[in-house]
Amino acid sequence: MTKAPEQIRPEPRAGIMDIAAYVPGKSAAPAGVTKVHKLSSNENPLGASPHAIEAVKKLAEKMEYYPDGSASRLKQAIAATHGLNQANILCSNGSDEVLGLLAQSYLSPGDEAVYTEHGFMVYKIYIQAAGATPVVAREEAEKASVDHIIAALSPKTRIVFLANPNNPTGTYLPFEEVRRLHAALPKNVLLVLDAAYAEYVRRNDYEAGVELVAANENVVMTRTFSKIHGLGGMRVGWVYAPSHIIEVLERMRGPFNVNAAAIEAGVAAMEDRAHVERTIAHNAQWAEWLVNQFEALGLRVTPSVGNFLLVHFPEDAKHSAAVADEYLSARGYILRRVAGYGFPNALRMTIGTEEANRGVIAALTEFLKS
Repeated sequence: MTKAPEQIRPEPRAGIMDIAAYVPGKSAAPAGVTKVHKLSSNENPLGASPHAIEAVKKLAEKMEYYPDGSASRLKQAIAATHGLNQANILCSNGSDEVLGLLAQSYLSPGDEAVYTEHGFMVYKIYIQAAGATPVVAREEAEKASVDHIIAALSPKTRIVFLANPNNPTGTYLPFEEVRRLHAALPKNVLLVLDAAYAEYVRRNDYEAGVELVAANENVVMTRTFSKIHGLGGMRVGWVYAPSHIIEVLERMRGPFNVNAAAIEAGVAAMEDRAHVERTIAHNAQWAEWLVNQFEALGLRVTPSVGNFLLVHFPEDAKHSAAVADEYLSARGYILRRVAGYGFPNALRMTIGTEEANRGVIAALTEFLKS
């Protein structure tokens, strides 16, 4: 029998095929469902600011021009709103881009990076892509534990990723706990504070990270326009960091990494504080209502400070999260399965419009009776 010739082709470097690709929340219902409420990606149910929409419409007549490569107007708007030094801001193609650039810039094969048990799956992907080793710090009661993060440190640790608030749990660490974590880190270890949901937090003991960044050389804070500003489709984020880290990221980012539409929409969204406040008020009202409704149905909800809720289902096979997900999807309510985050029997629900919120509760009421 003739032996088949050996196949020769380009091969990725070692470790790349060990990376599990990120799987986003589904966005479509089964065939035949006429109205869909997408509650799987923590998007703003009020949409983008009307000013941001108008800004993008105006830009449509100038699409042949490259954007400002440094996104200067956007950095200026961010700095003015948050009282920051513009020189310490870098804008990005979503905050995910910055997370990846930080991993590429500060991790090498043989290094380690720490993230928490139920943290954003992208951290592990970027750590592995840099050839480094991901180290998981156990959580306590679905909340990051400073003690467990400290215990996970080693001489090989170069980055600690902390989502605060965390997705998909919605839990957060008070600022004093974040300070305690930072105090325990060697000065050559970078603390990355991922504050994608910071604007939703209404707790006196929370701080997104501005103070720590301003006072230290080894802390950065990442933010996004995808959540509170409703610009998920624009893919725009930013990072606040010490000057020496900004210099590194400027060398690593691609040219024109923030597109023109994202810049214009971002400036308008950042300046529309009324839309932000409307979003916060809507979220607070319906988060409380939903928690009360879920608990009345006998479902446990992880306490959340974000714009989503992690809902835990009974161990009963007929009423599990998987079965509930199918039941809801068939009725046009698309929630997020979170088995990949360590919650095989829970669903994450974005706090949606009044119609969507009431519809989910009505559907689950019938589901749990069946």
